[in-house]
Amino acid sequence: MIIALDGTTSSGKGTLAKRLAAYYHLPHLDTGLLYRAVAKSALNKGIDFADERECALLAAHIDLAEFDERELRSAGVGAAASVVASLAAVRRALFELQRKFAQQKVGAVLDGRDIGTVIAPDADVKLWVDASVEERARRRFKELSSMGESVTEQNVLLQLEERDARDAQRKDAPMKPADDAVWIDTTRMDPDACLAKAIEIVEAHKLAPKEKKAPARKPKS
Repeated sequence: MIIALDGTTSSGKGTLAKRLAAYYHLPHLDTGLLYRAVAKSALNKGIDFADERECALLAAHIDLAEFDERELRSAGVGAAASVVASLAAVRRALFELQRKFAQQKVGAVLDGRDIGTVIAPDADVKLWVDASVEERARRRFKELSSMGESVTEQNVLLQLEERDARDAQRKDAPMKPADDAVWIDTTRMDPDACLAKAIEIVEAHKLAPKEKKAPARKPKS
């Protein structure tokens, strides 16, 4: 069983994906970390984000085990990752890695922004996880503050709005819900309620008649 979760930053999709994976005993991949790792690597090496070829070369050899996840989740790396993710060559370089993860015999849970539309359009269950931008800003501010970053909630809000626009408007694999995705609005939901709702959706799918799913298509060159 492949479960694809897409949605906006700080909507709770990452936490939900991890908990769903644990519940169903499936491997989990936070695909956003891949782009964060590419961005972090580019920053470390002084590579200009406008140099699509060099960024794609980094993506082709990226290994998450080489990075500190706490550093990858910083505000600076997150903003850089959104820019890197708009590069078509980088998305092509990471496509096979993500697709291979999704195709494991045991199944998988993946979360990101184009899982249900590009990476795994054949996923058994597709979820679109979102919350109001104000609530997301509150959550992200709390997270960054706990990491010792000096930020204001207003600045976080502006950064989220900018990132939402960039991710949704990029030419290649824009952030958007799959046509058959089930929406979960987490604005007024705690993690337990989110998990319960997602499990309800997955279990309902198990009882529904099987439908032929679309194959994944590698981003165009």
